[in-house]
Amino acid sequence: MATTRLPLDDFLRPLHVDVPKIHSLARSFCLTYTSLAAESHDQFLSTPISDSILRPSGDEKGRYLAIDIGGTNLRVGFIQLLGPAKAHSGQQNGDGADVSGKRSRVLRQLEKSWPIGEQLKYNQPVDLFAWIGRRIAEVVKDGCSAWPGELPETIPLGVTFSFPMVQHTLSDATLMSMGKGFTITRNTDLGKVLLEGYEKSRYPGLPQIKISAIANDSVATLISFAYQFSNDPRSKAAMGLICGTGCNATIPLALSKLHPSKRPTRVKVLDDTETDDDLKITVNTEWTIKGAAGPLHELNFITKWDQKLDSEGDAPGFQPFEYMTAGRYLGELGRIIAVDYFTNHLSIPFSSLPPKLQQRLGLSTTFLGNLGPNLEATENPMLKQLEKELPPATGTESWKWTEEAAQVLYQIANAIQRRAAGLIAAAVIGLLACADEIHFPPSPSSTNHLSNGTSKSANPNADIDELMVGYTGGCIVHFQHYLSDCQAFLDAIMEAEFGSHARPKVVLTPCHDGGIIGAGILAGTVESIAHNT
Repeated sequence: MATTRLPLDDFLRPLHVDVPKIHSLARSFCLTYTSLAAESHDQFLSTPISDSILRPSGDEKGRYLAIDIGGTNLRVGFIQLLGPAKAHSGQQNGDGADVSGKRSRVLRQLEKSWPIGEQLKYNQPVDLFAWIGRRIAEVVKDGCSAWPGELPETIPLGVTFSFPMVQHTLSDATLMSMGKGFTITRNTDLGKVLLEGYEKSRYPGLPQIKISAIANDSVATLISFAYQFSNDPRSKAAMGLICGTGCNATIPLALSKLHPSKRPTRVKVLDDTETDDDLKITVNTEWTIKGAAGPLHELNFITKWDQKLDSEGDAPGFQPFEYMTAGRYLGELGRIIAVDYFTNHLSIPFSSLPPKLQQRLGLSTTFLGNLGPNLEATENPMLKQLEKELPPATGTESWKWTEEAAQVLYQIANAIQRRAAGLIAAAVIGLLACADEIHFPPSPSSTNHLSNGTSKSANPNADIDELMVGYTGGCIVHFQHYLSDCQAFLDAIMEAEFGSHARPKVVLTPCHDGGIIGAGILAGTVESIAHNT
């Protein structure tokens, strides 16, 4: 059958997004998230942390052990809380200063990072946690050398874990189904296996550890964000966003919005003035899981390429939103789309394509996200980069990269990124509305402006100018123009809903290293409360 040369813009039209479509998705997500909070058993999972714990006084002091178990890396280190900030606090480097040179309230110390190899993921859980235990013991040993006699006999540990779990108290967690290649079984007691792994590596004289707090990575990011950016009364740290290897978000939600089975046994609060009627707790949304996919289908966001990626993956149907937005998958999505256009519209035989394009997962998200005309100050930089990273097949009949083919792959990367940015923006606005941080009018049109042309406020709290969304993750930061496009979509949705001068403004704000910092802050907060009661 003869192939048809379809213009690239027409070919990529299924990926096209515009403001009206993204605006509609945001409203649909709000309804979906509200339903999931009330009904789902594997999404909108409560973390037993009240809003008061999320935003502590900042008086906490001390040094706490922290670990961050991610989908790709393990990080272990000590987090020192320095007490009340003398000046504006922000992202800090290794000596405790933030990027502006002012003193932060948080200091990271003796931190180490290790990749979690694929073999470790596939091994028995006991092997994985024994390996984690050895890494913890290594850092604890470093701490004993750095601060002789200063560490307690039992060190409080804060844990960040980048996967779904059920928590009825802050110091325990039962694991749910996992993705990203891990074979850890459901119903695993996370605290128990972590302590057992450490004990196997602990030699005489090394302190014991106790688990003070466990949180999801997006929860820890929000904790870190709220703790370090709490000085401006007109800005609110409203939400934590992860968009790296995976994608997730956390937000405080009224206890009354959650299904009774998801209400924790004990919620950690600062005092007894908080009641169930007004209590907000921190919720790990797991917003990429299939329960949130309804609006994506209804508004025709899912393409044949997404379906192919899904069907060929490790867990078909499990996380459709993540397959469209996160770093573990966007490179493969780009490869699938490129192969389709090259073979079916440029008439290039599949066997003539570069071997990496013929192989599942052969095109990395990192490479696709950095592909562009400014990679090198040379003539035809994209062409040279492609010839180096995706060399053609060998043989006299082999196809070779051309300027046209390079531009095709670049435009595919941009289309994937722009759609992902729009999807994330819609999800952010939808989640903020679900949590009553902004209020949608009953209808998306005709009720959103006053008769004099000014805009209605989107915020029930008139004192707030900015709702800050603390983000982290290599994908949103480094994949083409993902970050700037996402902010532009956020602004456009808010303008479409509330007018050009609506308040608050939803602002993406960096909160990197929040996983390990948040774990340490949470451990310190818990220990401070226990000491004062």
